This record gives sequence, structure tokens and C-alpha cells, in this order.
Amino acid sequence: MTRVTRRDRVRYWFDRTMSKGTPALIGWLGLASGALVLVVATAALVIAPGDSESNGHWPGMVWRSLLRTLDPGTMGGDTGTAPFLGLMLVSTIGGIFIVSSLIGVLTTGLEAKITELRKGRSRIVEHDHTVLLGWSEQVFTVVAELVEANQSRRRSCVAILADRDKVEMEDAIRARVGDLGRTRIVCRTGDPLKVADVELVSPGTARSIMVVTPEVEESDARVIKVLLSLGARSWGRRRPHIVAAVHDSANLPAARLAGGPAAHVIDADDVAIRLIVQSHRQSGLSQVCTDLLDFAGHEFYMRAEPALAGMRFGASLAAYDLGVPAGLRRADGSVLLNPPMDTEIRADDEVIVLAEDDLLIRLASGPAPPVREEAITTATARPPAAERTLMLGWNHRAPKIVELLDEFLAPDSELVVAAPREDPTGALPPAVNLKIAFVRAEPTERPALESLDLGSFQRVIVLSDARHDREHADARTLVTLLHLRDIEDGLGDPFAIVSEINDDANREIAQVTKADDFVVSEKLISLMLTQLSENRHLYEVFADLLDPAGSEIYLKPACDYLAPGAEADFATLIESARRRGEVALGYRLTERFHEPPGYGVVLNPDKTAPLTLSADDRVIVLAEN
Repeated sequence: MTRVTRRDRVRYWFDRTMSKGTPALIGWLGLASGALVLVVATAALVIAPGDSESNGHWPGMVWRSLLRTLDPGTMGGDTGTAPFLGLMLVSTIGGIFIVSSLIGVLTTGLEAKITELRKGRSRIVEHDHTVLLGWSEQVFTVVAELVEANQSRRRSCVAILADRDKVEMEDAIRARVGDLGRTRIVCRTGDPLKVADVELVSPGTARSIMVVTPEVEESDARVIKVLLSLGARSWGRRRPHIVAAVHDSANLPAARLAGGPAAHVIDADDVAIRLIVQSHRQSGLSQVCTDLLDFAGHEFYMRAEPALAGMRFGASLAAYDLGVPAGLRRADGSVLLNPPMDTEIRADDEVIVLAEDDLLIRLASGPAPPVREEAITTATARPPAAERTLMLGWNHRAPKIVELLDEFLAPDSELVVAAPREDPTGALPPAVNLKIAFVRAEPTERPALESLDLGSFQRVIVLSDARHDREHADARTLVTLLHLRDIEDGLGDPFAIVSEINDDANREIAQVTKADDFVVSEKLISLMLTQLSENRHLYEVFADLLDPAGSEIYLKPACDYLAPGAEADFATLIESARRRGEVALGYRLTERFHEPPGYGVVLNPDKTAPLTLSADDRVIVLAEN
């Protein structure tokens, strides 16, 4: 074995020091520069004592040597003996090498630091921020909504961790979202499945964490893995609430188990299916839901109102100048949407209020606006009637849609499924209220649609084609809708159309088809997750809204509440709905059904502004049926 010499040890120590990077190199250059200055100053005292004495002795020579080391041009004005000038020349030449090396080291170190920062691998230091784990189209909707939600805050931050280049993520957000207002977006590159990478976005000090659904196969499996990774983390005393969504209902129990009690996991498929079915029953529902979930519109807020303690819920409907009470949140966390009108409001209750912003909620300071009794009407009883529904297309959501249609439609109703595939209806469980038939047809082909006798149907559901990517599927849907509109115009508008759209950007394009409603499930799920990230207690509100057993949102004929053409106001509409045990949230104007961005939906309007509704308009209410 070769003996280790002192020289080997010194060389090894030097190598380890140099491997520490730019700071070590700067240190060695500083030592070399100091040594050069001291050697030259000392040599001047010995070789040229006269010149040294005239230049301030040893301290003066140290200063002059330092200046010549750092600035070679200083030597131009030197005078003295040849030995003195020679030493100054040595100092200047040594300084040229040292300073040039220092500039090179600093440049290289700065470039390395910039490269490191571009990689997004430094840990952020934030508090009360929102963390997004993962990357997909969902990010742009979520970030835009958080920017809108944070407008009233002095400072806010959204931290994004994804396995993508940091600069690319920031550029994409600036291009797609635009003005970020007071919200700072911080991107970091890393794998959300790795605990060490998640630490880069400081999850322990976050207000909430959202697991973004990735655009990959088996996306639910990845979401569950991220939830498991978060569940395995030691949080300490403060734990942020976690929100996520799965797209296969079968994966919901596993996701909720992985997330633990601090996580709220949404069944995206179930939400989309219920919206499609309910929009089939009442056109415009998806737009109402979009307005309720969009921070740019009206949202649900929870407020403690001690002044209302002891008051009946029905009386509280007239207690606000700005805002519409929609329900109560009890001290135990339970939520009552549209409770019985004689329900007493307790001192520890929170009132669930629909408002444009929490800062705009205001109790009335004077008497309630007078009710115009002459404008209030009595609802006309309409017994359920059998309907014929056409479903164009088939995807993984179709079986559940058929099952819910069978629950909601009147007995002896008919459903005809038309799709370019083998008959899938044979695998469905026996229906109770529906008579189900299948026709093999291509929905994008005009002759195939004309052969279906469209005039005999009251409603048409157009499903997205899961065999193609999102854009291609939406393109096929648009072609189908254009054919349906042309056929419908020729028949005299006999049926209502509800369509499933994947990309919200295609919705405005699809408006030319004048379909009655478009269900953009991906956007609605993104909006719902954003709402939950801001207020986790809204989970119970949304669960109640989507549960058929409780109160739901309905769009009912305006003539059931106000006399068509009669002058009234929203306060009178609220009172008319209250007498029916319902909460009026707003209305939808038929003449503006196809006008973006609101598509005729008006929520929480001024209570005293003049209001005249026609028989074709709709009143948006919370009701049990």
C-alpha cells in the first residue's frame, strides 16, 4: 500500500477547498492578492529604502502596492529608482492575472447561480399561501380564480410545484392568465411525489394545498400517490387543508383514505354526470353553477350574524340590503341549505349568504322594501309527463347518466341512444321508468341525424366522444350541434339541447349553435376546487347542492312567482319564493340565453330595482323539488 505523504494531504485539502465552488475560488484569489501586496511592500523596504521612505514607509507601500494590483493604470505616474519601479511592475502584472481571474470566477459563478435559479430548486419562504401540486390545463383556471379572489388582499402568493421547467411555467401563466394583480406566482421544478421536492414550496406554512389532476393515463393513481405522500408528512400543530379530484368514482374511497381527514376529494365524474342530468331537466343550470363557483361573479360566504339570533330563517331573507341568505351552518359543522322557513337562527350559527364579495354583504339598516302583492302569483300544478330523450354518443359517463335519468323522469319515458358502436345498453341494469332503445348512427353525419326523427324528441343530450383527444372531441361535438340547430330551425324549435364540452375556450365558439346548455365539467371542477381551497367549509354546501335528497338549484317558470309583464322587484320575488318554502337566488332572461358572458343569468340583483319578467323567463331558486 502506497504511503500517504504530507504533500498528498495538502493536495487533498486544497482539492476539497476548491470543490466548494465560487466562494472558495474568490477566497484563494483574495489570499493570493494579499500575499502579493505584502511581498512587494516588504521587498520595497529592503531593495529601495529611499523610495519606500518617500512613499510612507511600509504602510504606504502596502497601500500603493494594493492600488497597483487592483488598477494597472495607476503605475503610469510612478517615479523612482529602477528597483522600485521594477517592484511596482511586478505588482501590476500580478494584479492583472489576479483581477482577470477574479472577473472570470465571478462571471462563471453568477451564470451558475442564474442557471440554478432557472431550475427552480430553491426553497420558498412564504406564509398563508396556496400550493398547487402538479401541472395541467386546470392550473390556468385555478390561478385566474385565485388572482380574482385575492384582489382585496394586500399580498398573496400561489406556489406551483410541477415536473416542468420553471421559466416555461411562468411564461405560460403570464400568457394565459394575463394580469396577476396583487398575487405573486412562484414556480418550482420538482416531483410532487417526492417529499423533499414538496418541501420546496413550504407546505407546512400554506393555507391550503391543491392536488392538480395531471393529463396522463391513470391520472387518479397519481393523485392518490400525491395524497399518500402528503399524508405521510409530519405536519406538526398546523396542517393546511388539502383538496383534490378523481375522475373515476371507483377510486374515490381510496383517495379519501389516502388524503385523511384533512383532505376533501371531489368525485369529478359524479359532479359532471349530475350536472348533465339536471341540465337536461332544466336548461341553464351549468351557467348558474359557473356563476356561483366563479370568483368574478357571486359566491357563497359564511358569516356570523349575532344581530339575527332568535330570528326565523324566513324573516332573515328580508334582513339584508346586499346579499341573499341561502342557509345556515351550525356550530357542529352541519349545513342546512334552504331550511324550513320557521327554523330559528342560533347565536352560534353562521349564515350562508350569496353575495358578489364578502365586503359587500350588508344587513338592512331600515325597514324591508315593501312587497308588491299584486305582482305575486300562485304556481300552476304541473303533473310529471313522460318524455322522449335522445342521447347522441356514448362514453364512460353514459351508464350513470342513464341510471339517473331513470330516477328523475316520469314513468313510460323513452330514451334512444345513438352512437357509432355496438349496442352498449344491453349491459345496463333494468330500468324502471325508461324504455331504452339503441340505434347505430354517426352523430356528425347529417343523414344519420335526419333518420332519427328528431321532431319526436323533447330533449337531446350530446356526449363528448372519448375515443378522441379533447380538441378533436369538441370539434365533433360542434359539428353535431350545427346539424342539430339547422334541423331544429326547420322543425320549429321542438327540442332542448344539452351538450358536454371539454374545453371552456370552445364554449363561446359553440354559442353559434344556440344549444340550450353546455356542461364544461373540467372548468366546473377547477372552480369548485378553487372555492374549497379558499374555504374548506364550502365542501358541505356543494355536497348538499349536488345531493338529490336535499335542496337543489332549480330554474322554474317565472310565471309561477310573478305575473308576466307585471312591475315588481327582486324583494317581491324573494317573498313569493319564501311563501313556497324556497329561496330565490336570481333569475334568467330568455332573450339573453345566448349572450356571453352571463347568458341571461342574473344572481343577487338589487332588491329594489324595477323587475319585469316574462312567462318564458326562469327564476333561480333553492328548493327540494
